[in-house]
Formats: sequence, structure tokens, C-alpha cells
Amino acid sequence: MNEFAIWTKNLTKKFGDFVSVDNVSIQVEKGEIYGFIGANGAGKTTTIRMLCGILDPTSGEGKVAGFDIFTEQEKIKENIGYMSQKFSLYNDLTVEENINFYCGAYKLSNQERKIAKERAYKISELINLKDTLTRDLPVGWKQRLALGCALLHNPQIVFLDEPTAGVDPISRRKFWDLIYELSSEGITVFVTTHFLDEAEHCTKIGLINNGKIVAQDTPSRLKNYFDLEIYEILSSDNIKLYELIDREQIGRNVSIYGNSIHLVIRKYETVENEVFNLAKKNGIEIHSMSKIHPTLEDVFINLIEEKQAF
Repeated sequence: MNEFAIWTKNLTKKFGDFVSVDNVSIQVEKGEIYGFIGANGAGKTTTIRMLCGILDPTSGEGKVAGFDIFTEQEKIKENIGYMSQKFSLYNDLTVEENINFYCGAYKLSNQERKIAKERAYKISELINLKDTLTRDLPVGWKQRLALGCALLHNPQIVFLDEPTAGVDPISRRKFWDLIYELSSEGITVFVTTHFLDEAEHCTKIGLINNGKIVAQDTPSRLKNYFDLEIYEILSSDNIKLYELIDREQIGRNVSIYGNSIHLVIRKYETVENEVFNLAKKNGIEIHSMSKIHPTLEDVFINLIEEKQAF
């Protein structure tokens, strides 16, 4: 347990009779990028608030940075960085004033403050906009500033709650470059997101649904565990063909995926002739039908469906 930056066992949070987080067990090694993946309302933010010492758990065990999440919450807060889902800096302060405020909140010495501010400006790339009011910054720049402020006191663990929500694709890519950089410096990054494509960038991920962990491993291993096969189908009428396949209950699961259809089948199941005949009978031309590697979205959807089947 001592080698983990973050460790929980059967962590649970109840609000009255409602179980928001249900027996969640997590192990995050030092320097990892751990992606906590799930839909809105799955329990991600509640979990991260307990790990950060903001919210009291109902039951379970856990340590963050070596400190107990029940009895040493203030110690945890002193040793982590936290970037909340809602932008937490002051919009009516300038970039410089926000950085100075958080330097004071972390009680940094003059020498520590100098080093911390240099790093914050390097991360945010806002040195030339230091006198700009924060509310006038684009969303992506605000997020970089928030990350810079979360790292002012040089924590070895940083929690990022939906850091790229509402951010354009280019800013998302740049933000993940920053996360890689932090990991290369040995900083542990715990990041929540509902973007499954972002999970591909993590060294380990935990998939949460309805407050429960449904899977936890590296992205590649999760996809290798996927004991099903997927056909990608391109046709002259994807919507109609999807509805026909769904109605005839061909395969295990069918969904629209971008400009194609994903048909999930059990291994060694043969459905090609059935799909082609169904399409031909209904005047639909199939342009291509080929097996592909599963995405994390495919894995996540089918894991949830398996859980719901029991």
C-alpha cells in the first residue's frame, strides 16, 4: 500500500438513501496518469472530492499522499493540487493577481514564490497577458491558468476534474501535452473525464458507472480483455440498416458510430451473409463490412450492458 500515491478500499458515499459512490477500490502508482472515466452523474466528482479531503466518506478506507482520507484531510489538501470542474479562479482579478493570491494561500516564501510564478507562466503561456482580467481569457487559457495555480506549491499529486470540458479540440490537445509533461516529472495525475478518446492517453483507467467500478486496467489490456468481435459497416443508408439489424437482433449489440455502424458479435459467430441478405432485401447497398479493433467506447458500452444484464 505504501507504494501507491492514491489507494482506496470499498470507498462509499451515501446521501440519505442514495448511494453516490459504491465500494470503490482504486490503486494509483506514483507518476501514473490515472483516468477516471464515466458519464455525467456516474460518481466521478463525488469520488474526487473525497480523495481531496473536501467531502467526508460514509465508509471504506483510503490514503492520498500517505495521509488518511478520514483523519488527515488537511494534510491531504496541503500535499495535492486540485483543479475543480467549475472554474475556480477569480474572474475579476488579472492573471498576475490570481497567481499572487494563490501563492499567498499556499504561504510560499519569496524565493518559492519566484520559482512558482515562473512555472505557472510557463504552463499557462500567459506572461504577455499577465495584466488581463481573467474573465476576458478564452476557456482553454483559463484552464491552463487554473492548472498553473494548482501546481504553485509543487505538489506530487494533482487532481483534475473534467479539465477539458467545454474546451476546443486544439486546446484539449495542448492540455494533454501538459499532463504528459507533469507525468514525466514524476507527478501523479488523477483526471476525470467523460471523453473516452482522452482515456487512451492515460497509463491506467478506471471505468465507473452508477457509482461502481466496472473495470480497471491499462487501455490496451482492457481492449485485449474484450472477448467479442466488431464489424464496421458502411452502407448507402446506415440509419435504416441499423434499425433493421437491431430489429432482427443480429449479433450482440449494434450502434451508430460516426458515419458507420458498429456491430458487436461473439467470437466465431458468423453474421456476414445474414447482414448482406437483410440489406439486399431492403434495397440497401453495403459498401464495406470489415472486422476492426474495439475502441474504449465499445468496451465501456458492453461492460455496462453486461452489468445491467445481471
